[in-house]
Amino acid sequence: AKNLPVMIYGETGTGKEMFAQSIHNASSSVSGPFIPVNCAAIPENLLESILFGTVKGAFTGAVDSVGLLEKAENGSVFLDEINSMHIALQAKILRALQEKEVQRIGDSKTRKINCRIISATNKLPSEAIRDGEMREDLFYRLSTGMILIPPLRERGDDLELLADYFIAKCNEEIDATVTSMSPELKRLLKSYYFPGNCRELANIIESAMNMTIEGENILDVHHLPTYMKNHFKDEISAMPNAEQVFQRQSPQSHRNVPQMDFHGNLNTMMAEYEKGLIELALAS
Repeated sequence: AKNLPVMIYGETGTGKEMFAQSIHNASSSVSGPFIPVNCAAIPENLLESILFGTVKGAFTGAVDSVGLLEKAENGSVFLDEINSMHIALQAKILRALQEKEVQRIGDSKTRKINCRIISATNKLPSEAIRDGEMREDLFYRLSTGMILIPPLRERGDDLELLADYFIAKCNEEIDATVTSMSPELKRLLKSYYFPGNCRELANIIESAMNMTIEGENILDVHHLPTYMKNHFKDEISAMPNAEQVFQRQSPQSHRNVPQMDFHGNLNTMMAEYEKGLIELALAS
């Protein structure tokens, strides 16, 4: 159904917004706008005015503005981390969805809305309800369609497919020629827990590719960022080329970046990092 509300549950980094965008693109609302809102990143009073709109004089500095629920006419609003939204605001959202109308802050009249609500939570809805972070009646209203995105560690061969995608994407961005990962690197990544899920995998691939040199086609263990090498220290130590893995650097690469040394205060660290960038530029 065009206006069927959908709720997405998944850990941080699983790609909930990508799923929400895909739902919108595959619906009859695709010609309308897709408006994402991170409920955790916006203060409560500001979030309300952003969603519902305001009229001039409602409060100091208020101007006539259209809320996102109105702007999304015939489209979709994606409410990310809705469990972070204040309970009082959740009640107003519930009423707006039930009545299909909104009242701008400071206004006396209501305005009809026609948009689809796609919401997401990084906490199990049952736990959010139990902990008082989500209204139960709002959950029933928003979860007519429920999608659970499993974490990356439970997605089997998806890891290789996603890694190939991130490699291809990074090849275009930094003009690299990497075609695949070595068997050793695949084995290590498949054994990793990935607390940051797909977002962390993307970061690992991008960091590793920044350590390749011109003409390298295979992404290998020695390209991994330092924190990953430290995580797999025992496994890498058992490899025949362990010493080279830990010592391997690529100073001649135009894609290399200096490693940050986390010692001293922020000014000292940034000065050292800037020095490393200048040295790389001079050496290239």
